[in-house]
Amino acid sequence: MKKWRPFATMPEQYVGLKEIINKQSEVAQPVLTEEKMEQMNFTLIEALHTNKQVYLTYYKKGQCITETGFI
Repeated sequence: MKKWRPFATMPEQYVGLKEIINKQSEVAQPVLTEEKMEQMNFTLIEALHTNKQVYLTYYKKGQCITETGFI
């Protein structure tokens, strides 16, 4: 899709191309098993009590977004 970027001279074309690029990078919503949810819960509780930094990855509108922070 990079080869089409020079042709995005009008804002409407650029918006359309950006939507196409975003749709190509969409991923299916992951399915969490009971074991995985328990493991995440344990990790979050441990981070809360020890004040450790955690990496959180969540699904939003076809994208997996990763954030870092403290609980």
